[in-house]
Amino acid sequence: MSRPSGFDYGWVVVAAGALMTCVGFGTMLSLAVFLQPISEAMGWSRAGVSAAATLDFLCMGLAAFLWGTLSDRFGTRIVVLSGSLLLGLGLVTASQAATLWQFQLCFGVLIGIAAGSFYAPMMALASAWIEKNRSLAVALVSAGMGVSPVTIAPAASWLITAYDWRTAMLVIGCAAWALLIPACFLVRPAPQAVAATADTAPDVELTAAQALRTPQFVALAAAHFACCAAHSGPIFHMVSYAMVCGIAPLAAVTVYSVAGVSGLGGRLLLGAAADRIGAKPVLVGGLLVQAMCIATYLAVAQLGEFYALSVVFGLAYGGVMPLYAVLVREFFGARIMGTVFGAVSAFASLGMALGPWAGGIVFDNFQRYTWLHAGSFAIGLAAVAVALSFPTRRRPSLDLGRIAA
Repeated sequence: MSRPSGFDYGWVVVAAGALMTCVGFGTMLSLAVFLQPISEAMGWSRAGVSAAATLDFLCMGLAAFLWGTLSDRFGTRIVVLSGSLLLGLGLVTASQAATLWQFQLCFGVLIGIAAGSFYAPMMALASAWIEKNRSLAVALVSAGMGVSPVTIAPAASWLITAYDWRTAMLVIGCAAWALLIPACFLVRPAPQAVAATADTAPDVELTAAQALRTPQFVALAAAHFACCAAHSGPIFHMVSYAMVCGIAPLAAVTVYSVAGVSGLGGRLLLGAAADRIGAKPVLVGGLLVQAMCIATYLAVAQLGEFYALSVVFGLAYGGVMPLYAVLVREFFGARIMGTVFGAVSAFASLGMALGPWAGGIVFDNFQRYTWLHAGSFAIGLAAVAVALSFPTRRRPSLDLGRIAA
């Protein structure tokens, strides 16, 4: 199959991927908006409700590796279609939960498994479709996560205010089905001429099992884990923390939305920069800025300060996220990218699972978030150190003798 002439259909695939990450991650992360209303209406602790987010990321991580492997073997369309059906089911059933364990099962397990079907498979497919501006293409797929705070979160907040949390979650679940199922049929496999371009293929073809034992994979997975462990808590508890500081609920949601919009800009800005100067230096710089921003949360209290910090923080954490996919593609090629990036994403999800749970525990015990931000800052610095250890270019041999051993 050769590349079609004229319009590059790869950008349609990129747009479909952006929609999927927006709805998939947006509905999952909307729990930050539901947190206080659910806790007050049902009498459940914040740690208990936050545990659903922890389950989301744990299940998403475990599922991401499986979904990535399935997409390499059976194609991306069937994977994202299955995830779309499961996502709506999770939201609809969670809206009817009568007990905390039922809510954690439906929102934490079903939605987490579903969300794992979008990110790694669509990032791998977009990188296979687009040769030039590959960093920008995967950044646009990832940008769906940046759009979600200004789409899903405000919609959820409005629905909760107008009705209640159950109605809001039910409506969002039905909307997810309506948007995602048609988008799945826009997904097509990349032309072989694009997917196997000689100048982008690695010098040594590895099996997935070999790739997962390389020091490059270990470094990349560890960096992504620490990166996500650092920012997940401050992001998830951003609305709650702003309210603790005296910010009105709707204004607190706008702080979260500003960070999301800035994250969208960060993905585009850092994606374009990575196409010019390389993914590694941009990743290291973004991780350092992210760590500094997390530390700054210890000093902010006013609405204007929250807005300013949200802009910089969003640029940093949003901008670094797509770069891991670019490095996986550069070092391991397109053939096994779904599997390898799925495994990297699994470690990232474990990091994402840590922050919401830790923040809930910290608040329930201290009625403040100081230790959450201090701990997240330290983990953020660790992410910088690990990213610095990642090689700038892939070595042709990749120490295959050591891998085989």
